Amino acid sequence: MPGTRYAYLGPEGTFAEAALIRAVAAAEGSRQPAGSVAAALAAVRSGDADAAVVPLENSVEGSVPATMDGLVDGAPLLITREVFLPVSFVLAARPGTAPSDVRSVASHPHALAQTARRLTDLLPGVVPLPATSTAEAARQVAAGEHDAAVCAPIAAERYGLTALAEDVADRPGAVTRFVLVTPPGPLPEPTGNDKTSLVAVVGDRTGALLELLGEFAGRGISLTRIESRPTRERLGVYSFSLDCEGHVADARVGEALAALHRVCDEVRFLGSYARADERENKPVPTASTDAAFDEAAQWLERVRAGRA
Repeated sequence: MPGTRYAYLGPEGTFAEAALIRAVAAAEGSRQPAGSVAAALAAVRSGDADAAVVPLENSVEGSVPATMDGLVDGAPLLITREVFLPVSFVLAARPGTAPSDVRSVASHPHALAQTARRLTDLLPGVVPLPATSTAEAARQVAAGEHDAAVCAPIAAERYGLTALAEDVADRPGAVTRFVLVTPPGPLPEPTGNDKTSLVAVVGDRTGALLELLGEFAGRGISLTRIESRPTRERLGVYSFSLDCEGHVADARVGEALAALHRVCDEVRFLGSYARADERENKPVPTASTDAAFDEAAQWLERVRAGRA
C-alpha cells in the first residue's frame, strides 16, 4: 500500500532489491537498503520499516543462515509473501580492467559457492573474498577496494562496472527464494494453494523428530522443506525449520500446529501465505478435509452429550 516503507538487503543493486521490485510496485511505497539481513529484520522490529525482503534459500546452496536465525531470534515476525527470483551472475570490474589484472574478487558467500569452478577457470590462483552482498562487492570494486566482483547484471550497471564474463554460475538456472516479512498482524487470506512456515524446538529425547513428523503425516499434510538448526543453547538441542502445504486456517494445519505446541519445547509460527513457486499443493486426502474435521467434531460432541 502507498506509504509503506520496505527494507531490503542492500546496497542498491542486490538480488533482494530485484525481488522487491518484482513483488511490490514502486508506487506502493519507499525502498530502503539495509547493510545486512539482520539490519533489515531489525528495521521491521524497531518500526523503522514496515516490511523487509530478505533471501531465505537458494536452489543450489540451500538456506541462508542469517535469515533462518534472524526469524527465530528476537521479537516475532511474519512471512506474508514469497518471491522466487532466477539468479544469474556476471564477473564485473572497473572499465579498462583485463582478467589478467584481477588480483582480488569479492561477493556474497552464496554467490562465490555457486561460481567457484568458473572463477577458478577464469581467475586461477585468485582467492575469493566474502562480502555482505553481491551489490556490496560491486560497490567495493567501484571504490577500488577490490579488482572484481561476482554480482547481478543490475549491480554492475548501477556501479559503472563492465562484465569480464557473463553467466558465470557453475549451475545455470539457479533460483533464490525471498520472503516478505512484517510485524505480527492479520494473516493473508487462504487461497487454496498456500504454504505455512514454522520453527519447532523438539529437545533432546528419543523419537522427537519422528513425533514431529507424525503430526503432519497423520493429517495428510505434505512438507515442502525441513532442516535442522542448532539452538545455540547446548550441543544436541536443535530446532527444525519447516514449510508445509496449507494455511493455518485449514483445520488439518491448525490441528497439527496445536499438537506441536503440546509436544515440542517451543513452536514459533512464521506465517501462512500464498505459494509462489508455480506448483500446486497435493490433493487433500478425503479424511483430512475441513469438512471431515467438522463432521468428526460434531460426532464427538454427540458422543459427549450421550446422543451418539
